[in-house]
Amino acid sequence: MLLKMKENRVWRLYLGGKLLDELHGREGADGFFPEDWLASVVEAINPDRPGKPANEGLSETLLPDGSTTFLRTLLRDAPERWLGEAHCRAFGGNFGVLAKFLDSAERLPIQVHPSKADAQRLFHSAYGKTEAWYILAGRVINGEAPYILLGFREDVTAEQLHALFDAQDIEGMAALMHKIPVRPGEVYLIEGGTPHAIGPGCLLLEVQEPTDYTVSLETHDTAGNAVPEQLIHQGLGFERMFECFNYQKQSLEALLAAFRLEPQSLGEGYEELIAYSRTPCFSLRRRQVGGAASVPPAAQAYALAVTKGEGTVGGVAVRQGDCLFIPAEEAYQIEGNAMELLECFSPAVPLSN
Repeated sequence: MLLKMKENRVWRLYLGGKLLDELHGREGADGFFPEDWLASVVEAINPDRPGKPANEGLSETLLPDGSTTFLRTLLRDAPERWLGEAHCRAFGGNFGVLAKFLDSAERLPIQVHPSKADAQRLFHSAYGKTEAWYILAGRVINGEAPYILLGFREDVTAEQLHALFDAQDIEGMAALMHKIPVRPGEVYLIEGGTPHAIGPGCLLLEVQEPTDYTVSLETHDTAGNAVPEQLIHQGLGFERMFECFNYQKQSLEALLAAFRLEPQSLGEGYEELIAYSRTPCFSLRRRQVGGAASVPPAAQAYALAVTKGEGTVGGVAVRQGDCLFIPAEEAYQIEGNAMELLECFSPAVPLSN
């Protein structure tokens, strides 16, 4: 059974979300809910605030009888039913991946996420936060086209970065990084430890390991409000947070060769955007449908995000902006016109499993 997810907007420290509203066919407005978490079993790490919902970040699914329940509850109660035996032997009942729609109206804080090894060492977590971005669209904001900041363009030491952080020299920190214009259809892989920031005007689908560990180098938001310490260092403190960074210098050419990925055809209208051979953390595929298509069962469960068009998937009516959870070993039929579907797969199961 395919599960249709409810829209799941999540509060963040930055402004955005107008294009997410428009993706769902509504009049758009920017605010502090610039992300829609898709088939999420991850709770958001957010400060207390008036009206903050319980279980923020967790996706709810619509059941055939009209009731709703959290996807995490279904996976907890019957993990092999939804995720498959091999996945459960390797990862237990954790889906192992998180996908999001994200729309930025301003530059996100300069930040880093831990690698898997650093997450184990610093957070006692089996998952870090390697992530990838599929650029869906963009808009010009204050005269500037969409861009990202990625990696260090010159030699940097932890002491140098710490000093810039203490002085809150944001321009100085940004100057250490590559500024890269982005265009729809491009795919960027951001491995844990790589410093980065999404610039204003980016609408993208993000697929990542299932955590919300973010170390921020900025202590105030763009309105000048102080950011809670927990959201800066994630409980590590202002010294150990600098252990999360990869300080390696990279030329722009080397960076793009490593982290901007080219699609590989898997057949007519079907492409692999991120292969397990590039990262075992997740896989991303793009399917384009004009008419009807039969989809064979996959060994892995995945989140299916509809980014263009409308139609039916496994008999479920969908349109752009919708998300389905597809269980492992589930075959189904797609019918629709000019549809683009992104498949966000759970981690690769080790061969020993």
